[in-house]
Amino acid sequence: MKEIINTLNKKIYYIVVAIVIAIMFMGLVMNNPLMSEFDGGYLSHVLMVFILSVCFWIYPKKDTFGLRVTITIAAAVYFYTLFFLYPDTWSNFIFLCFIPALSILFFDKKIFYFSLFLNCLLIMCFFGYIAMVDQGPQFSYIEKDIVGNLINFIASQIIIYFIFYLTNGRIKKQQVYYEQIQQSGNLKITGQLAAAVAHEIRNPLTVVKGFLQLFEQDSSFSPDRKGHFTLMIDELNTAEQVISQFLSIAKPENEKAPETVNVKQVLQSVTDLLHSYGHLHDNTIELTVTEDCSISANTIEFKQLLINIIKNAIEASNEGDSVFVSARREKDEVIIKVVDQGQGMTETEVASLGTPFYSLKSKGTGLGMMISFNIVEKYNGKMDFQSAKGQGTTVTISFPAI
Repeated sequence: MKEIINTLNKKIYYIVVAIVIAIMFMGLVMNNPLMSEFDGGYLSHVLMVFILSVCFWIYPKKDTFGLRVTITIAAAVYFYTLFFLYPDTWSNFIFLCFIPALSILFFDKKIFYFSLFLNCLLIMCFFGYIAMVDQGPQFSYIEKDIVGNLINFIASQIIIYFIFYLTNGRIKKQQVYYEQIQQSGNLKITGQLAAAVAHEIRNPLTVVKGFLQLFEQDSSFSPDRKGHFTLMIDELNTAEQVISQFLSIAKPENEKAPETVNVKQVLQSVTDLLHSYGHLHDNTIELTVTEDCSISANTIEFKQLLINIIKNAIEASNEGDSVFVSARREKDEVIIKVVDQGQGMTETEVASLGTPFYSLKSKGTGLGMMISFNIVEKYNGKMDFQSAKGQGTTVTISFPAI
C-alpha cells in the first residue's frame, strides 16, 4: 500500500478512503435489522467500523509494520463480524474468501503470509462451528454443501496466493531494474566527472609533486623540512590514486578484452598479496576453492574486484578475526563468498554501497566499491551483500561459469 500511496496523490488516497468509510457507515444505518435493537452485536459492528476508519485515515502518516498488522487483523475481524451478525447475507462469505487480498496492497511478504494463515485458521474454526453447533438454522446455505464450500474457499486462497506471488515477483524485478538504472546513471555521471577532474587537476598536481621531489633531494634543507616534503608528496600520491580511480571508471568497457580466468589461481594470488596487510590488523584469510572454477573476464579487473572486497572485509574485521574466502561452482555459475565477522551494516548502508563518494571509512571515497560494481556488471555477474549490525557481512559474487 505504501508503494501505491507514493505513486498516486495523497488526495486521491483520502478520497478513496472516504468513499470506503462512507460505504461502511451506510451499512450501519441503511436497512440494518440490528439498528432498532441496538444490542451488543450492533455495537460491535459500530466499533469495527470506527477502528478500521481510524486505521485507514492515519495510515499515510504512521506507516509502521505494527499498523499494517493492526489493519490486517481489524479487516479480518470486521468481515467475520459481518458474517456472524448477518447470517442471511450470503455475500459475506465471499468477503471472507478474499480477506488476504487486502494485505497484498502492503507488498509485505510477512504480512501476507500472516493474513493467509489467520484466514485459514479462522475459517476452519467457523466451519467446525457450523458443522457441529449451528448445523443449518443460521447458515443453511453453507451447511447444505459444507465440503463444496470448503473446497471453494481453499481454491480462492490458492488464487490469491498466486496473485501475490506474481505481483511480488514483478515488483522485485522492477526494483532490481530501477537499481540497475540508478547505478548506470551514477557511473555515467562519475565517468563524465572523471574526465574533467583528470584534465583540470592531474597536470597541476604533477608539477607540484615534481618541485617537492626536487626540494626533498636538496641538501640545503634540514631533515625536518625534508620530512614535511615527504609528507606532502605522500598526500599528493593519495590524490593521484583517487584520480586514477576516476579514470578507471571513465575508460571504455571494450578496452580490456575478456579471457578465461582460473578463479582458484587468482584468489590464491590475491590472498597471498593481502596476507601481510591482514597481519597488520592481526587478521588471517582462510581460503577454500574447488578446482573447476573458471570464468570469462579480464584478469586484472577481476583481481581489482577481489582486492577491493577482501581488503574491505579485513578493514571491517575486529583484531584477531578471520576473513573467510570461498569459491565453488554451482551448475552454470561460479559463486565467490567473502565473509567477515566485523561490525556489519544496516539496510540503509548496504543500499548506499556503490554510490559515488559514499564510504563507511573515514578517508574513503566510495569509488573502490563503485568500480567493483562496474566490473561485476561488465562481465554479467551479480554481487549481493548480507549484513546486520554486530553480525558481520557476507559478500556473494556470482559469474557465469565456463
